Amino acid sequence: MLDLRRVAQALAAKRHLFTGYSETQASLLEHYRRLWLETSALPRETLESRLQVTPFPGARPTAEHDRHEPVIPFGQRWRNHEEARAWARDVLLGVTTIAVDGSQISPSTDLDPPVGAVQVGWFVNRHDPAGSYVKDIYFEVLAPPELAGDKEEDGDYPDWQVNWRRFQGECLRLETHMREHQGADPAPVCFFDGSLIVSFAQHMRPERQALYVQAVTRLLAVSAECRVPLVAYVDASRAADLVAALDTLEGRSPSGHISDGAFLRPLLQWGDRTPAWTCARDDLVQPREGKYYEQVVFVYLKTSADNLPVRLEFPRWMLEEGQLERTLDVVRAECVIGNGYPYAIETADAVSVITMEDRERFYAAFERFANGEGLPVRFRRKTGSKGARRS
Repeated sequence: MLDLRRVAQALAAKRHLFTGYSETQASLLEHYRRLWLETSALPRETLESRLQVTPFPGARPTAEHDRHEPVIPFGQRWRNHEEARAWARDVLLGVTTIAVDGSQISPSTDLDPPVGAVQVGWFVNRHDPAGSYVKDIYFEVLAPPELAGDKEEDGDYPDWQVNWRRFQGECLRLETHMREHQGADPAPVCFFDGSLIVSFAQHMRPERQALYVQAVTRLLAVSAECRVPLVAYVDASRAADLVAALDTLEGRSPSGHISDGAFLRPLLQWGDRTPAWTCARDDLVQPREGKYYEQVVFVYLKTSADNLPVRLEFPRWMLEEGQLERTLDVVRAECVIGNGYPYAIETADAVSVITMEDRERFYAAFERFANGEGLPVRFRRKTGSKGARRS
């Protein structure tokens, strides 16, 4: 049981450490804001030349840097939310938005035989006068042979297979939608909930890294082939690619404690964005699997009054073919309808989510299935006894 009096005493004892950290952070944030403003005034050629000191400086400027604007302002301002929603409806009218999200049930160590599951949901909103839309899911069970991994590295039934199948399912579903809408006028906008930069895979074995890289590069290629805009939406991003670029320009070691969104936050009002930059992140994925990161451009966009700006990633072709601004308006409009978060992604999440109650229902269904098939099912007693002691 937690003793709140002891908690208060322990916090008070470390007050000076928290205060010192906050003061250091505030100083660093102001430092990077000043650097950002100075960098925006530099010619692109000068900037690119100075970033050449390392193959992976964090980020590289695109042609948008030639505007010499540290922040690209959003021209629209409204007096109330009704006006904002009217603008959003006009932007979205006739534009199909598509979002895909996934959820999973990881194999439990309390259950033998092990079983996992993946659910991928999607929401296709045509924004037509009839209000037509599609909500649907794909559900897959993963049996013991599909979960087995390297016992020495991962244990008998690691989660990586479930994580991978979920990621793969989301990418494949988006590919299907992009091919189905190839040639549509206006082109739809597809939302991917998460980053196209798979730095998380750098801690995996090379063959597993390759799976994620291949899935994303294929997704980028299908977007380019079908000319269907793709938006990767990263909420509360902790990425520090711009910080790394600023550190490179200044010749200093990475701070490691500041994110792009944190130093940009006070510089942007609602709807404002940064110029687009090319990702040049230094991690173990890109050098090993090829330079696909250079096909990804990103901006930071302010979508709510209080939160950090969100990170949006796009295939490079969208910037080169003038599709970026129109797509950003669709993102803004979705965020107006969704009160700060894209309505399409929010709905896809609601379609795909697997709750704790759903997990219990799944295990009950699995037990009924196993009994019907004459399969032995064993649950560990420890789980039940823990629950009894804590209730």
